[in-house]
Amino acid sequence: MSVSTSAPAQTKNNAKIAAVSGFVGSALEYYDFFIFGSAAALIFGKLFFAPGPSAMLLSFATVGVAYIARPLGAVICGHLGDKFGRKRILLLTLLLMGASTFLIGCLPTYNDIGMAAPILVVALRLIQGLSAGGESPGSSSLTLEHAPENKRAFYTSWTMSGIMFGIVLSTLVFIPVASMPEDQLLAWGWRVPFLASAVVTVIAFVLRRLLEEPPVFEEAKAQDEVVKVPLVTLFRHHWITVTRVTAMSLFTIINTIINVFALSYATSVVGVDKGLMLTVIAVANLAAVAMSPLAGILSDRIGRKPVFVSGLVLQIGMIFLFFMALSAANLPLIFVTGILLIGVAYTWSNSIYPAYFPEQFPVKVRYSGMAISLMFGLLLAGFAPVISELLIGGDKGNWVPVATFAAVACAISAVAALLAPETFKTPTAMLGLKKTAPAAIADKSRA
Repeated sequence: MSVSTSAPAQTKNNAKIAAVSGFVGSALEYYDFFIFGSAAALIFGKLFFAPGPSAMLLSFATVGVAYIARPLGAVICGHLGDKFGRKRILLLTLLLMGASTFLIGCLPTYNDIGMAAPILVVALRLIQGLSAGGESPGSSSLTLEHAPENKRAFYTSWTMSGIMFGIVLSTLVFIPVASMPEDQLLAWGWRVPFLASAVVTVIAFVLRRLLEEPPVFEEAKAQDEVVKVPLVTLFRHHWITVTRVTAMSLFTIINTIINVFALSYATSVVGVDKGLMLTVIAVANLAAVAMSPLAGILSDRIGRKPVFVSGLVLQIGMIFLFFMALSAANLPLIFVTGILLIGVAYTWSNSIYPAYFPEQFPVKVRYSGMAISLMFGLLLAGFAPVISELLIGGDKGNWVPVATFAAVACAISAVAALLAPETFKTPTAMLGLKKTAPAAIADKSRA
Protein backbone atom coordinates (compact mmCIF):
# COMPACT_ATOMS: atom_id res chain seq x y z
CA MET A 1 0.00 0.00 0.00
CA SER A 2 2.83 2.39 0.85
CA VAL A 3 4.37 1.86 -2.57
CA SER A 4 1.19 2.68 -4.41
CA THR A 5 0.59 5.73 -2.21
CA SER A 6 4.03 7.16 -2.88
CA ALA A 7 3.96 6.38 -6.58
CA PRO A 8 1.85 9.39 -7.67
CA ALA A 9 4.06 11.76 -5.66
CA GLN A 10 7.21 10.23 -7.15
CA THR A 11 5.73 10.45 -10.66
CA LYS A 12 4.87 14.12 -10.13
CA ASN A 13 8.37 14.79 -8.81
CA ASN A 14 9.94 13.10 -11.83
CA ALA A 15 7.78 15.23 -14.13
CA LYS A 16 8.97 18.41 -12.42
CA ILE A 17 12.61 17.33 -12.61
CA ALA A 18 12.17 16.51 -16.30
CA ALA A 19 10.57 19.90 -16.98
CA VAL A 20 13.26 21.85 -15.07
CA SER A 21 16.16 19.92 -16.58
CA GLY A 22 14.52 20.28 -20.00
CA PHE A 23 14.31 24.03 -19.51
CA VAL A 24 17.87 24.48 -18.23
CA GLY A 25 19.47 21.97 -20.59
CA SER A 26 17.72 23.38 -23.64
CA ALA A 27 18.47 26.96 -22.59
CA LEU A 28 22.16 26.32 -22.19
CA GLU A 29 22.47 24.12 -25.26
CA TYR A 30 20.65 26.62 -27.48
CA TYR A 31 22.65 29.47 -26.01
CA ASP A 32 25.60 27.73 -27.63
CA PHE A 33 23.72 27.12 -30.87
CA PHE A 34 22.40 30.65 -31.31
CA ILE A 35 25.46 32.67 -30.34
CA PHE A 36 26.82 31.24 -33.57
CA GLY A 37 23.85 32.74 -35.45
CA SER A 38 24.44 36.18 -33.92
CA ALA A 39 28.15 35.98 -34.68
CA ALA A 40 27.45 34.90 -38.26
CA ALA A 41 25.12 37.87 -38.76
CA LEU A 42 27.46 40.45 -37.23
CA ILE A 43 31.08 39.26 -37.25
CA PHE A 44 32.04 36.02 -38.98
CA GLY A 45 31.92 37.47 -42.49
CA LYS A 46 34.89 39.66 -41.51
CA LEU A 47 36.78 36.99 -39.57
CA PHE A 48 36.63 33.70 -41.41
CA PHE A 49 36.19 34.52 -45.09
CA ALA A 50 38.13 36.36 -47.78
CA PRO A 51 37.02 40.02 -48.03
CA GLY A 52 34.43 40.59 -50.74
CA PRO A 53 30.73 40.84 -51.52
CA SER A 54 30.18 37.11 -50.95
CA ALA A 55 31.53 37.12 -47.38
CA MET A 56 28.13 37.74 -45.76
CA LEU A 57 26.42 35.12 -47.91
CA LEU A 58 29.07 32.57 -46.95
CA SER A 59 28.73 33.55 -43.31
CA PHE A 60 24.97 32.91 -43.46
CA ALA A 61 25.70 29.57 -45.12
CA THR A 62 27.67 28.46 -42.04
CA VAL A 63 24.43 28.84 -40.09
CA GLY A 64 22.73 26.54 -42.58
CA VAL A 65 25.30 23.74 -42.54
CA ALA A 66 24.28 22.84 -38.99
CA TYR A 67 20.80 22.18 -40.28
CA ILE A 68 22.25 19.71 -42.80
CA ALA A 69 23.81 17.80 -39.91
CA ARG A 70 20.68 17.95 -37.77
CA PRO A 71 18.81 15.17 -39.66
CA LEU A 72 21.86 12.92 -39.30
CA GLY A 73 22.02 13.77 -35.61
CA ALA A 74 18.31 13.05 -35.40
CA VAL A 75 18.77 9.60 -37.00
CA ILE A 76 21.67 8.68 -34.71
CA CYS A 77 20.24 10.11 -31.49
CA GLY A 78 16.73 8.90 -32.26
CA HIS A 79 17.95 5.35 -32.92
CA LEU A 80 20.04 5.25 -29.75
CA GLY A 81 17.40 7.02 -27.67
CA ASP A 82 14.62 4.62 -28.69
CA LYS A 83 16.91 1.62 -28.21
CA PHE A 84 18.91 2.44 -25.05
CA GLY A 85 17.05 5.29 -23.37
CA ARG A 86 16.59 9.06 -23.50
CA LYS A 87 18.87 10.19 -20.64
CA ARG A 88 22.23 8.94 -21.97
CA ILE A 89 21.70 10.51 -25.37
CA LEU A 90 20.71 13.85 -23.86
CA LEU A 91 23.96 13.89 -21.89
CA LEU A 92 25.88 13.12 -25.08
CA THR A 93 24.20 15.91 -27.07
CA LEU A 94 25.06 18.39 -24.33
CA LEU A 95 28.75 17.47 -24.29
CA LEU A 96 28.99 17.61 -28.10
CA MET A 97 27.45 21.07 -28.20
CA GLY A 98 29.57 22.44 -25.36
CA ALA A 99 32.87 21.14 -26.73
CA SER A 100 32.27 22.33 -30.29
CA THR A 101 31.18 25.80 -29.14
CA PHE A 102 34.21 26.21 -26.89
CA LEU A 103 36.53 25.20 -29.73
CA ILE A 104 34.95 27.77 -32.08
CA GLY A 105 36.01 30.42 -29.58
CA CYS A 106 39.60 29.13 -29.84
CA LEU A 107 39.84 29.18 -33.65
CA PRO A 108 42.38 31.27 -35.57
CA THR A 109 40.89 33.54 -38.24
CA TYR A 110 41.22 33.76 -42.03
CA ASN A 111 44.08 36.25 -41.66
CA ASP A 112 45.94 33.70 -39.53
CA ILE A 113 45.49 30.41 -41.42
CA GLY A 114 43.65 31.27 -44.65
CA MET A 115 41.13 28.74 -46.03
CA ALA A 116 41.64 26.41 -43.08
CA ALA A 117 39.67 28.88 -40.94
CA PRO A 118 36.28 28.55 -42.68
CA ILE A 119 36.82 24.78 -43.00
CA LEU A 120 37.28 24.47 -39.24
CA VAL A 121 34.28 26.70 -38.54
CA VAL A 122 32.10 24.57 -40.80
CA ALA A 123 33.38 21.33 -39.19
CA LEU A 124 32.57 22.53 -35.67
CA ARG A 125 29.22 23.92 -36.81
CA LEU A 126 28.39 20.47 -38.21
CA ILE A 127 29.07 18.97 -34.76
CA GLN A 128 26.74 21.56 -33.26
CA GLY A 129 24.13 20.43 -35.76
CA LEU A 130 24.57 16.76 -34.83
CA SER A 131 23.99 17.67 -31.19
CA ALA A 132 20.98 19.90 -31.86
CA GLY A 133 19.42 17.12 -33.95
CA GLY A 134 18.92 15.05 -30.83
CA GLU A 135 18.45 17.72 -28.16
CA SER A 136 14.93 19.16 -28.29
CA PRO A 137 13.30 15.93 -29.63
CA GLY A 138 14.88 13.92 -26.83
CA SER A 139 14.03 16.46 -24.15
CA SER A 140 10.47 16.78 -25.45
CA SER A 141 9.96 13.00 -25.61
CA LEU A 142 11.34 12.43 -22.12
CA THR A 143 9.30 15.23 -20.53
CA LEU A 144 6.15 14.17 -22.37
CA GLU A 145 6.50 10.61 -21.09
CA HIS A 146 6.98 11.80 -17.50
CA ALA A 147 4.17 14.38 -17.55
CA PRO A 148 0.64 13.88 -16.14
CA GLU A 149 -1.88 12.89 -18.81
CA ASN A 150 -3.76 16.20 -18.74
CA LYS A 151 -0.70 18.46 -18.54
CA ARG A 152 1.60 17.16 -21.25
CA ALA A 153 1.68 20.40 -23.27
CA PHE A 154 2.32 22.47 -20.13
CA TYR A 155 5.27 20.36 -19.01
CA THR A 156 6.82 20.03 -22.48
CA SER A 157 6.39 23.76 -23.09
CA TRP A 158 9.21 24.33 -20.60
CA THR A 159 11.63 22.74 -23.04
CA MET A 160 10.62 25.38 -25.57
CA SER A 161 10.78 28.12 -22.93
CA GLY A 162 14.33 26.97 -22.28
CA ILE A 163 15.22 27.21 -25.96
CA MET A 164 13.79 30.73 -26.18
CA PHE A 165 15.60 31.70 -22.98
CA GLY A 166 18.80 30.37 -24.54
CA ILE A 167 18.19 32.73 -27.46
CA VAL A 168 17.67 35.59 -24.97
CA LEU A 169 20.97 34.78 -23.26
CA SER A 170 22.85 34.51 -26.54
CA THR A 171 21.41 37.82 -27.71
CA LEU A 172 22.08 39.65 -24.43
CA VAL A 173 25.67 38.44 -24.44
CA PHE A 174 26.17 39.99 -27.87
CA ILE A 175 24.78 43.43 -26.92
CA PRO A 176 27.94 44.51 -25.03
CA VAL A 177 30.14 42.55 -27.42
CA ALA A 178 28.65 44.27 -30.49
CA SER A 179 29.14 47.68 -28.85
CA MET A 180 32.90 47.18 -28.43
CA PRO A 181 35.34 49.12 -30.62
CA GLU A 182 35.69 47.12 -33.83
CA ASP A 183 39.40 46.40 -33.41
CA GLN A 184 38.79 44.86 -29.97
CA LEU A 185 35.67 43.08 -31.16
CA LEU A 186 37.47 41.38 -34.02
CA ALA A 187 40.65 40.75 -32.01
CA TRP A 188 39.19 39.01 -28.95
CA GLY A 189 35.74 40.26 -27.94
CA TRP A 190 33.79 37.87 -30.18
CA ARG A 191 35.47 34.89 -28.48
CA VAL A 192 34.06 35.57 -25.00
CA PRO A 193 30.51 34.21 -25.55
CA PHE A 194 31.93 31.01 -27.08
CA LEU A 195 34.50 30.39 -24.36
CA ALA A 196 31.87 31.03 -21.67
CA SER A 197 30.02 27.95 -22.93
CA ALA A 198 32.41 25.78 -20.90
CA VAL A 199 30.82 27.05 -17.69
CA VAL A 200 27.21 26.69 -18.81
CA THR A 201 27.87 23.21 -20.21
CA VAL A 202 29.10 21.96 -16.83
CA ILE A 203 26.02 23.40 -15.10
CA ALA A 204 23.65 21.80 -17.61
CA PHE A 205 25.45 18.46 -17.43
CA VAL A 206 25.11 18.29 -13.64
CA LEU A 207 21.39 19.11 -13.80
CA ARG A 208 20.71 16.66 -16.60
CA ARG A 209 22.25 13.80 -14.63
CA LEU A 210 19.26 14.08 -12.27
CA LEU A 211 16.97 12.78 -15.01
CA GLU A 212 15.36 9.33 -14.87
CA GLU A 213 14.10 7.23 -17.74
CA PRO A 214 10.31 7.58 -18.25
CA PRO A 215 8.15 4.70 -16.90
CA VAL A 216 6.53 4.15 -20.31
CA PHE A 217 9.98 3.51 -21.85
CA GLU A 218 11.09 1.28 -18.98
CA GLU A 219 7.85 -0.69 -19.38
CA ALA A 220 8.54 -1.14 -23.08
CA LYS A 221 12.03 -2.45 -22.23
CA ALA A 222 10.68 -4.78 -19.57
CA GLN A 223 8.14 -6.23 -22.00
CA ASP A 224 10.81 -6.59 -24.69
CA GLU A 225 8.97 -4.16 -26.96
CA VAL A 226 12.01 -2.04 -27.82
CA VAL A 227 12.57 -2.50 -31.55
CA LYS A 228 16.02 -3.41 -32.85
CA VAL A 229 16.11 -0.85 -35.65
CA PRO A 230 13.66 1.98 -34.82
CA LEU A 231 14.34 3.73 -38.13
CA VAL A 232 13.10 0.76 -40.16
CA THR A 233 9.95 0.47 -38.05
CA LEU A 234 9.38 4.21 -38.30
CA PHE A 235 9.47 4.40 -42.09
CA ARG A 236 7.71 1.07 -42.61
CA HIS A 237 4.66 1.81 -40.46
CA HIS A 238 4.68 5.57 -39.76
CA TRP A 239 6.00 7.24 -42.92
CA ILE A 240 2.77 9.20 -43.43
CA THR A 241 3.12 10.65 -39.94
CA VAL A 242 6.77 11.51 -40.61
CA THR A 243 5.78 13.39 -43.77
CA ARG A 244 2.97 15.22 -42.01
CA VAL A 245 5.06 16.27 -39.00
CA THR A 246 7.86 17.42 -41.32
CA ALA A 247 5.38 19.71 -43.08
CA MET A 248 4.04 20.92 -39.73
CA SER A 249 7.56 21.99 -38.70
CA LEU A 250 8.19 24.28 -41.68
CA PHE A 251 6.90 27.28 -39.74
CA THR A 252 10.18 27.29 -37.78
CA ILE A 253 11.77 29.35 -40.58
CA ILE A 254 10.27 32.35 -38.73
CA ASN A 255 12.89 31.78 -36.04
CA THR A 256 16.00 32.01 -38.22
CA ILE A 257 14.54 34.72 -40.44
CA ILE A 258 14.05 36.97 -37.39
CA ASN A 259 17.06 36.00 -35.25
CA VAL A 260 19.61 35.85 -38.08
CA PHE A 261 18.45 37.41 -41.36
CA ALA A 262 16.40 40.29 -39.92
CA LEU A 263 19.29 41.16 -37.60
CA SER A 264 21.66 41.53 -40.53
CA TYR A 265 19.04 43.19 -42.78
CA ALA A 266 18.13 45.81 -40.18
CA THR A 267 21.72 46.68 -39.26
CA SER A 268 23.48 46.38 -42.63
CA VAL A 269 20.79 47.35 -45.16
CA VAL A 270 18.39 49.62 -43.27
CA GLY A 271 20.92 51.10 -40.82
CA VAL A 272 19.27 50.25 -37.49
CA ASP A 273 21.69 50.22 -34.52
CA LYS A 274 23.07 46.75 -33.72
CA GLY A 275 22.45 47.05 -30.00
CA LEU A 276 18.87 48.15 -30.60
CA MET A 277 18.07 45.20 -32.86
CA LEU A 278 19.65 42.77 -30.42
CA THR A 279 17.51 44.30 -27.68
CA VAL A 280 14.36 43.84 -29.80
CA ILE A 281 15.21 40.17 -30.35
CA ALA A 282 16.03 39.65 -26.67
CA VAL A 283 12.79 41.27 -25.44
CA ALA A 284 10.68 39.38 -27.99
CA ASN A 285 12.21 36.05 -26.98
CA LEU A 286 11.88 36.90 -23.29
CA ALA A 287 8.15 37.45 -23.91
CA ALA A 288 8.14 34.02 -25.56
CA VAL A 289 9.63 32.45 -22.41
CA ALA A 290 6.66 33.72 -20.38
CA MET A 291 4.08 32.94 -23.07
CA SER A 292 5.09 29.30 -23.68
CA PRO A 293 3.67 27.76 -20.47
CA LEU A 294 0.45 29.76 -20.91
CA ALA A 295 0.03 28.39 -24.42
CA GLY A 296 0.73 24.91 -23.06
CA ILE A 297 -2.00 25.28 -20.41
CA LEU A 298 -4.47 26.48 -23.04
CA SER A 299 -3.60 23.58 -25.33
CA ASP A 300 -4.15 21.07 -22.53
CA ARG A 301 -7.65 22.51 -22.07
CA ILE A 302 -8.93 23.12 -25.61
CA GLY A 303 -6.64 20.99 -27.79
CA ARG A 304 -3.42 21.15 -29.80
CA LYS A 305 -4.91 22.19 -33.14
CA PRO A 306 -6.70 25.42 -32.11
CA VAL A 307 -3.59 26.87 -30.44
CA PHE A 308 -1.06 25.63 -32.99
CA VAL A 309 -3.01 26.74 -36.07
CA SER A 310 -4.12 30.09 -34.66
CA GLY A 311 -0.47 30.89 -33.99
CA LEU A 312 0.37 30.12 -37.62
CA VAL A 313 -2.41 32.38 -38.90
CA LEU A 314 -1.12 35.23 -36.72
CA GLN A 315 2.43 34.70 -37.98
CA ILE A 316 1.30 35.03 -41.61
CA GLY A 317 -0.07 38.51 -40.89
CA MET A 318 2.62 39.67 -38.46
CA ILE A 319 5.63 38.82 -40.65
CA PHE A 320 4.49 41.41 -43.22
CA LEU A 321 3.96 44.06 -40.55
CA PHE A 322 7.37 43.34 -39.00
CA PHE A 323 9.29 43.75 -42.25
CA MET A 324 7.26 46.83 -43.13
CA ALA A 325 8.41 48.37 -39.84
CA LEU A 326 12.02 47.29 -40.45
CA SER A 327 12.20 48.72 -43.96
CA ALA A 328 10.84 52.04 -42.68
CA ALA A 329 13.27 51.99 -39.70
CA ASN A 330 10.26 52.75 -37.47
CA LEU A 331 11.77 51.87 -34.09
CA PRO A 332 8.59 51.84 -31.93
CA LEU A 333 6.79 49.73 -34.53
CA ILE A 334 9.80 47.37 -34.78
CA PHE A 335 9.54 46.75 -31.03
CA VAL A 336 5.78 46.20 -31.05
CA THR A 337 5.64 43.96 -34.14
CA GLY A 338 8.74 42.02 -33.07
CA ILE A 339 7.26 41.22 -29.68
CA LEU A 340 3.87 40.28 -31.16
CA LEU A 341 5.46 38.13 -33.87
CA ILE A 342 7.95 36.18 -31.74
CA GLY A 343 6.57 36.60 -28.23
CA VAL A 344 2.96 35.77 -29.11
CA ALA A 345 2.23 34.46 -32.63
CA TYR A 346 5.32 32.27 -33.13
CA THR A 347 5.25 31.09 -29.52
CA TRP A 348 1.65 29.89 -29.77
CA SER A 349 2.77 27.33 -32.34
CA ASN A 350 6.32 26.84 -31.14
CA SER A 351 5.42 25.98 -27.55
CA ILE A 352 2.85 23.36 -28.63
CA TYR A 353 4.98 21.26 -30.94
CA PRO A 354 7.11 19.65 -28.17
CA ALA A 355 3.90 17.89 -27.14
CA TYR A 356 1.99 17.74 -30.42
CA PHE A 357 4.77 16.29 -32.59
CA PRO A 358 5.92 13.40 -30.36
CA GLU A 359 2.27 12.63 -29.54
CA GLN A 360 1.90 11.57 -33.17
CA PHE A 361 4.24 8.57 -32.61
CA PRO A 362 4.13 5.45 -30.36
CA VAL A 363 6.73 5.12 -27.61
CA LYS A 364 9.02 2.66 -29.43
CA VAL A 365 9.73 5.12 -32.28
CA ARG A 366 8.81 8.39 -30.56
CA TYR A 367 12.34 9.83 -30.23
CA SER A 368 13.25 8.81 -33.78
CA GLY A 369 9.97 10.02 -35.27
CA MET A 370 10.01 13.38 -33.51
CA ALA A 371 13.71 13.98 -34.20
CA ILE A 372 13.77 12.99 -37.88
CA SER A 373 10.53 14.75 -38.82
CA LEU A 374 11.46 17.96 -37.03
CA MET A 375 14.99 18.07 -38.39
CA PHE A 376 13.88 17.51 -41.99
CA GLY A 377 11.56 20.48 -41.56
CA LEU A 378 14.30 22.53 -39.95
CA LEU A 379 16.50 22.12 -43.03
CA LEU A 380 14.48 24.90 -44.62
CA ALA A 381 14.84 27.00 -41.47
CA GLY A 382 18.61 26.58 -41.58
CA PHE A 383 18.90 28.00 -45.06
CA ALA A 384 16.13 30.58 -44.68
CA PRO A 385 18.69 33.39 -44.05
CA VAL A 386 20.57 32.53 -47.26
CA ILE A 387 17.34 32.27 -49.26
CA SER A 388 16.13 35.56 -47.78
CA GLU A 389 19.43 37.27 -48.60
CA LEU A 390 19.09 36.14 -52.21
CA LEU A 391 15.44 37.22 -52.37
CA ILE A 392 16.06 40.71 -51.05
CA GLY A 393 19.12 41.44 -53.19
CA GLY A 394 20.42 44.18 -50.87
CA ASP A 395 17.38 46.39 -51.58
CA LYS A 396 15.66 47.43 -48.35
CA GLY A 397 12.43 47.99 -50.24
CA ASN A 398 12.39 44.43 -51.58
CA TRP A 399 11.26 42.72 -48.35
CA VAL A 400 7.92 41.39 -49.67
CA PRO A 401 9.42 38.19 -51.21
CA VAL A 402 10.99 37.33 -47.84
CA ALA A 403 7.73 37.85 -45.96
CA THR A 404 5.85 35.85 -48.60
CA PHE A 405 8.38 33.02 -48.32
CA ALA A 406 7.77 32.86 -44.55
CA ALA A 407 4.00 33.11 -44.95
CA VAL A 408 3.86 30.20 -47.42
CA ALA A 409 5.84 27.99 -45.03
CA CYS A 410 3.39 28.83 -42.22
CA ALA A 411 0.43 28.06 -44.48
CA ILE A 412 1.85 24.61 -45.32
CA SER A 413 2.33 23.93 -41.60
CA ALA A 414 -1.27 24.92 -40.92
CA VAL A 415 -2.70 22.59 -43.58
CA ALA A 416 -0.58 19.68 -42.29
CA ALA A 417 -1.71 20.35 -38.72
CA LEU A 418 -5.37 20.37 -39.75
CA LEU A 419 -4.85 16.92 -41.29
CA ALA A 420 -3.16 15.54 -38.14
CA PRO A 421 -5.14 13.79 -35.38
CA GLU A 422 -5.99 15.74 -32.22
CA THR A 423 -4.09 14.18 -29.32
CA PHE A 424 -4.66 16.20 -26.16
CA LYS A 425 -7.17 13.71 -24.70
CA THR A 426 -5.36 10.55 -25.82
CA PRO A 427 -3.75 8.55 -22.96
CA THR A 428 0.06 8.55 -23.12
CA ALA A 429 0.21 4.76 -23.56
CA MET A 430 -2.08 5.00 -26.61
CA LEU A 431 -0.33 7.87 -28.40
CA GLY A 432 0.49 7.07 -32.00
CA LEU A 433 -1.73 4.00 -31.99
CA LYS A 434 -5.27 3.38 -33.18
CA LYS A 435 -8.03 4.70 -30.93
CA THR A 436 -9.83 1.40 -30.56
CA ALA A 437 -8.22 -1.28 -28.43
CA PRO A 438 -8.18 -4.09 -31.03
CA ALA A 439 -6.70 -1.77 -33.64
CA ALA A 440 -4.11 -0.53 -31.18
CA ILE A 441 -3.05 -4.07 -30.31
CA ALA A 442 -2.77 -4.97 -33.99
CA ASP A 443 -0.71 -1.87 -34.64
CA LYS A 444 1.58 -2.69 -31.73
CA SER A 445 2.18 -6.20 -33.03
CA ARG A 446 3.06 -4.89 -36.48
CA ALA A 447 5.45 -2.25 -35.12
